[in-house]
Amino acid sequence: MDKMMEFMVGRMNKNEKEAMMDQMMDKMLEDFTVEEKQKLIENMMPKMMEGVNIMEIMPKMMMQMMGGNGETGGVGDMSGMMTGASATNMPMMPKMMTTMMPECLNVMLPYVPREKRADFAVRMVATLMEKSGEGMSEEENKTFMNKIQKVIKEIQELDEE
Repeated sequence: MDKMMEFMVGRMNKNEKEAMMDQMMDKMLEDFTVEEKQKLIENMMPKMMEGVNIMEIMPKMMMQMMGGNGETGGVGDMSGMMTGASATNMPMMPKMMTTMMPECLNVMLPYVPREKRADFAVRMVATLMEKSGEGMSEEENKTFMNKIQKVIKEIQELDEE
């Protein structure tokens, strides 16, 4: 198999390889479970990302995954969302956001200039507090606020050490 692939792929130019990958991907992955696809991505990603500037391609990848280009509207209208448009046409966004946002902040905040971090953090916390409490009962809201206060207290105690 390796010799055959080496022979076949070795004779192809970059465009032909790309076209073949596009055509074969659906066929090759049709029997894979989500977990198997995730493992495959974990194994392939380091090879694929070698020499790639993730900061440059991530916004483009996100747009493609959400089915838009940021200009035309519809499911991939991130530019609309960034200006306050509704996310009702994006059912996958809440799960993506709650999974990716904490890690994204963890990775990117060190690159935000120190003098801008505090204002950004205050704005984020205010938004999180306001929007997270929407639709909660008084009891749920009280429990939520207690959890937040506990986390803040723990952080303050760490800073004092």
